[in-house]
Amino acid sequence: MRPHKNNNGQGTAVLTYRLKKPVTVIGMMGAGKTAVGKSLATRLGVPFMDSDAEIETAANMSIAEVFDRDGEAFFRDREAEVIQRLLDTGPMVLSTGGGAFLAERNRAAISKAGVSVWLRADLDLLWQRVRHKTTRPLLRTADPKRTLGEIYAARKDIYALADLVVDADPSYSITAMRDHVIRVLLTRPDILEDK
Repeated sequence: MRPHKNNNGQGTAVLTYRLKKPVTVIGMMGAGKTAVGKSLATRLGVPFMDSDAEIETAANMSIAEVFDRDGEAFFRDREAEVIQRLLDTGPMVLSTGGGAFLAERNRAAISKAGVSVWLRADLDLLWQRVRHKTTRPLLRTADPKRTLGEIYAARKDIYALADLVVDADPSYSITAMRDHVIRVLLTRPDILEDK
């Protein structure tokens, strides 16, 4: 990686990259998909897209409302369509809902178009990040920590099918985690190159 001058005229050394294909960030709620994904997209100079946000915009209702009105099967079909449409637009950072990667059709589409990156965080870290959030419908149970553990246990082997894995650490800032993701992406020159 070579330092390059940026355009601020101050001569600050920055690294420049070229993203060749979409990077899809996957993982559990609380793993940092949105925060790290946005930071990664900004650093790489590509769009950040969120498949759940796109579904909500198209439906003009929340994911929970789509589930309630039309059922999970309907939602999963729309989710697959949105993910494919977004992947077809070219290099970007895409964040998906926690359940999207569970579907084989989505895993295949993501790997065919680019690369999947699992932000792997342990259960304690995930719980620390989500325990005070009220926007997690799956955790509206009598024992949300136990529920989170059950979801994690059910999904971790499928998340492990991701093309790349980046481990989260409680001490990492969003920027540190983003830089860790970049280091891992650079192991795939078909996806990311240092210019």
